[in-house]
Amino acid sequence: MHRLHRGHVRDRAVRPAPDAGKQERGEHPVPALPHHLRQRTVVLQSLVLLVVLVTGYGYFTLVLGDARMRLARLGLFCSAFTITMYLSPLADLARVVRSRSTRCLSFPLTVTTCLASSSWTLYGLQLQDPYITVPNVPGIVTSVVRFWLFWRYRDKPHRPLPA
Repeated sequence: MHRLHRGHVRDRAVRPAPDAGKQERGEHPVPALPHHLRQRTVVLQSLVLLVVLVTGYGYFTLVLGDARMRLARLGLFCSAFTITMYLSPLADLARVVRSRSTRCLSFPLTVTTCLASSSWTLYGLQLQDPYITVPNVPGIVTSVVRFWLFWRYRDKPHRPLPA
């Protein structure tokens, strides 16, 4: 084996780099530490979401014994999350109106949201299931508002975000 690596590996002592151990002003001992501190909010939000999901799972499996009641409450729980998901871009819509630019909106996401919420609404209407129909209506409404904003501010050139 040594013969195979003879040309690639040289026998020499491993020494630290000349600037190893020197710390420039403003640097941290662990380079990723500032990045992790900035991600603290994201981590906390993820933990809160995990607690909500685990609590919901415990509630639906341990507290609710009746299968019909469990299904009705689960439908309400999922409906609330779906409505929240579709209403979440409202902050972006206010920013678009203030800036008179749709740069912060994604047109493909708007099309996809419209198609998905419309198809789920139609499916819910066919099943006559309000837990499917009602939560998807805000998706249609917010998509129509976003389409209107893309039309209203169409004269603004869409510049790609810097990479």
